[in-house]
Amino acid sequence: MSTAPTPATPSGGLGTDGGRAATPLPDSPRTTAPAGRAARARPAARRRALGACAALMTPFFVLLVLVFLLPVGGAVYLSFFSDDQPGLGFGPERTVFAGLRSYEAVLTDPTFLAGLGTTALYCLVYLPTMVLLALLLALLLDSGAARLRRTAQLSLFLPHAVPGIIAAVIWLYLYTPGLSPVIGLLGKGGITVDLLGVDTVLPSIVNIAMWSNLGYNVVIFYAALQAVPRELTEAALVDGAGPVRTALRIKVPLVRSSGVMVVMFTLIWSLQLFTEPMLLSQATPVVGGRYTPNMYIYDAAFTRNNYGLAAAASVVLLAVTVALSYGLSRWSNRDRRAGGPGEEGSR
Repeated sequence: MSTAPTPATPSGGLGTDGGRAATPLPDSPRTTAPAGRAARARPAARRRALGACAALMTPFFVLLVLVFLLPVGGAVYLSFFSDDQPGLGFGPERTVFAGLRSYEAVLTDPTFLAGLGTTALYCLVYLPTMVLLALLLALLLDSGAARLRRTAQLSLFLPHAVPGIIAAVIWLYLYTPGLSPVIGLLGKGGITVDLLGVDTVLPSIVNIAMWSNLGYNVVIFYAALQAVPRELTEAALVDGAGPVRTALRIKVPLVRSSGVMVVMFTLIWSLQLFTEPMLLSQATPVVGGRYTPNMYIYDAAFTRNNYGLAAAASVVLLAVTVALSYGLSRWSNRDRRAGGPGEEGSR
């Protein structure tokens, strides 16, 4: 009498007769279906993430191209051409390829080089004064030493909301003898001061820029100080550190990155100095029409109608700005990797 063959059971388990449930094979549809759905879902999720990133970054890149790359490309292109009038200046004007002639004219022009020197001196005075004063005021606000903190913050930031040209007009009124009530009061006291003289005009420009931009930098430092863990300052007080030592050894190193950002932004704005000296040039002969590189560019384009020279000077100024910003960024990153003061203070 023949018997029916026993069905084969999967390896690793017995049939139902053996009392154990059958273990499904690895390639069973019950195990491969969820894994297949997960594998198909990963590329879809990656595509959705890339799409979201593209949607968020598109406005930035559109503005970057329209506001920065296209103007820079146009200036570089324009700097290689110049307007020429043949026939001793009596012929029709035509645009000709000039090569590097405009760059050579800019870099050998004493007025442009003098403007770079004036801007460098301005930066040497303005940068450290702005950064140190803004940090000091932010530390005072953060320590609670200043009363009516909200009012003090608003009073410091309010001048930044005033347009630069309006601020320059206000200070020009205060600087002009015969109009300024401050100079009039000092004159009644026997004190004669010329705020638009050869030795005082640059500090006067620094004062205008300081009044306009100090509050903005104070807000940056103050926001960074608010992020400092209070446990560190409380521990320093418990250890016997006073307010000054706590500020110098704990708070200042932890806001070092904000300090680098303030220095970089202030440096870029300083190299673009234009509004204040342009208005002061209407009241004093000390400030000429090419006092700064930006004023030189304005004079070349709209007074001498030499757009190739103006474009070349713009490209040179852009190169100087980019080089200084890049050098500052590299120095900051190298100091941070080497374990600078900011790293030591954060440990």
